[in-house]
Parts: sequence; C-alpha cells; structure tokens
Amino acid sequence: MNVVCDKPSFTINLNGDVVALTPPLVMGILNVTPDSFYAGSRCNTETAVISRARKIVEQGGAIIDIGAYSSRPQAEDVPEEEEMNRLSRALSLIRSVYPDVYISVDTFRAEVARRCVEEFGVTMINDISGGELDDKMFETVASLGVPYILMHMRGTPRTMQEYTNYGDIIADLLMYFSEKTDKLRLMGVNDIIIDPGFGFSKTLDDNYLLMNGLSEFQVLGFPVLAGISRKSMIYKLLGTSPEESLNGTTVLNTLALLGGADILRVHDVKEAVETVKIVTKTLTTR
Repeated sequence: MNVVCDKPSFTINLNGDVVALTPPLVMGILNVTPDSFYAGSRCNTETAVISRARKIVEQGGAIIDIGAYSSRPQAEDVPEEEEMNRLSRALSLIRSVYPDVYISVDTFRAEVARRCVEEFGVTMINDISGGELDDKMFETVASLGVPYILMHMRGTPRTMQEYTNYGDIIADLLMYFSEKTDKLRLMGVNDIIIDPGFGFSKTLDDNYLLMNGLSEFQVLGFPVLAGISRKSMIYKLLGTSPEESLNGTTVLNTLALLGGADILRVHDVKEAVETVKIVTKTLTTR
C-alpha cells in the first residue's frame, strides 16, 4: 500500500462556503430507514433524528449524510414517494435545530435530489449508482450546482452482488470514474467526489484489493470518499457482526487516510474524528 503524504489540497463549495478537505472531513450517517444493515444507525422517531443529528455535530462531524433507502445487499425497493416522505420529515427536524449544518442526501433519484436541495437547502448529493439508476441525475445535479458524490456500483442494491467479475478492479474503476467525471465536467458539475463503493458489487477480496490500491485514485484529480463503516468486509473477515465492527472500522479508516482519502463516511463520528487527528499529525510532523 502506498502512503500518500503530499496529496493535492482540495476544496469544495458547500452552500457557498469554500471548505478545505485538509485535514479530511468526517461525514456522519443518519438513516431514516427501518432496515439499514447496522441497527444502531436507524432513526425512526423525531427524538432519534434530532438526537443523532446533535451527536454528529457535537462530535465533530462536518456533514450529516441522511438516507431513506437502504442500500444493503438484497434490500427491498422503496417507492419514491415513501423515500421523499421519510426525508422530508427528517430534514424538517434537522433544519429546525441546525439551520446551517451541511447535509448530504443519499439518493439515486434525481427528483428526490432536486426537492431536497430546493426545499431544505441540502448541501450535496450522494448517489450510490453514479447516475446509472436515473438518467436525469447528472443534468439535475448540474442544474442545482451542488457537489456530487459519484460512487461505483453495478446493478441495484438488490442485485449488486451478482456483478463482481472484474479483470483488474483498480483499472476497471479508474476507467469508470474517468468516463463519468468527464461527462459530469462537460455538463458543468464543478465539485465531484469519487467513492470506490466498498461493499457494493465487490467480493471480500475485491474490497481489500481496493483498499490496498486506494492511493491510485489520486491520478484522477478528485477528492476521494471512503465509506467502510461497520461493513461486511470487516465482520465477515472476523466472523463477528456490524455491532462488533468499530475496531475494524477504525483500522480501515486509518488505512484509507494513509491511502489519500479526503472524506470518511461513518457511523461513529467521535472515533473517526480522532483517527483523522492522529493520522494527520503523524503525516505532517517532520
């Protein structure tokens, strides 16, 4: 694994604020779904939503990433109206307490993205499908002028583990991101963050090959997000469970930062913020 010590200094525009990604940012997960793979992330009451948002902010999370559609393997489809209803309720609550907090919405639907930005001032769109599940997503993000997290996945959350055949996973993903970012740039999207999609259309070994080669994505010239928190690449390897995967998450977050990650998407904000501080101090003390 190559350790990235002198990587580019990226900035992104968040609601008009130019925010530096040095040191890396921590994004806290807030799920308003009944079936997310990690039960501890589910917030299905008003009290739970507000409590979770407060915890993310107070523990140093820079961005709240809210999702209303479970993307775990074999997840059932959620109708668009139901996804939007869940998001509307939660976003209204969060905005009543934190009117200026940066919020990312985890959705692959262009209309949901548009409404969240226009109605609730959402800061960025996190699309697990990289525009593959809604052909209007790229033009919608371009018109909204918000940052876009471009993730790699094949198929849908329900079918993605049927599509894990790669020649060279790093080379295949570099080609994927190169083509997608070229298209986004031509459409006028200025702030693009790439997410290799750990756990999405990847075998256990694929995930670790990806982690080992994470530094190679620096060649694309875009910030990199790593979303590893409590995923099956940890608990299947160790024979445990999502609930027992905090230590493994911290280890992999450390490796991701050494490999050049600019944003960590996590369930456990305090631990991730501490990891960023320690790794940053280590890499910058000469």
